[in-house]
Amino acid sequence: MSDELIEELTDGLLVLTMNRPERRNALSPGLIEGLRNACARAAQDPEVRAVLLTGAGGHFCVGGDVKAMNEGQGRHLSVGERVQNLRDRMSASQYLHEMSKPTIAAIEGSCAGAGLSLALACDLRICAEDAKLTTAFAKVGLSGDFGGTYFLTCLLGGARARELYLTSPVLTGKEAADIGLVTRVLPAGETQAAARDLAASLAAGPTLTLGRIKDNIAEAENGGSLTQCFDREARNHTLSATTADHKEAAAAFVEKRAPVFTGT
Repeated sequence: MSDELIEELTDGLLVLTMNRPERRNALSPGLIEGLRNACARAAQDPEVRAVLLTGAGGHFCVGGDVKAMNEGQGRHLSVGERVQNLRDRMSASQYLHEMSKPTIAAIEGSCAGAGLSLALACDLRICAEDAKLTTAFAKVGLSGDFGGTYFLTCLLGGARARELYLTSPVLTGKEAADIGLVTRVLPAGETQAAARDLAASLAAGPTLTLGRIKDNIAEAENGGSLTQCFDREARNHTLSATTADHKEAAAAFVEKRAPVFTGT
């Protein structure tokens, strides 16, 4: 944990707070490294059952630090070295998307560029009505990183992804919800509490089964055939039936009570 990324683990919920409020949480090398490492640990840590990603100071993340770009940081490296370094840092998005645990983004204020990509990498996005979301890259002469083009295409289709990347409109949270870009939109001031409540409920859920649900969807998302998707569903469903959480849920149903999941 560093000053630029605050990590808080409570009852299985890991809250990651990007903490550069004076720069609207622009992604510095330290923040990116911290986020990548935290996500890598979360993916493997059995104590972590859900991840909530948010930003400090009323903003989510404006993406790359354009001021640092203008100062030429990293230009002494070769193109190959810069490609490799960027590819390594981008794995933060991949961990958020692929880890076998629910991931949620709580979006307030500015959410742009790589910041938007990180939010799109999460399974769910809880957004304030007055938030401002934009791809932003074209406006600073860049083509996009951290998986945004992939996630937008999967979420909204190629035509809408082209529109949002080529023209870079700034969408309010409500407008983003209207086109399916975010999961839920709430009045300003209610986003953090609602996102934490949702994330906490997922952290208290049947963790192994939720991971297998994500695995089923990834099979379809990555172009699996119907037969391949059926095979994946059959395997994951059968494995889920062997978990302690399934047995607890079945018993709770018969006993007419709420199940208490342990994530096992």
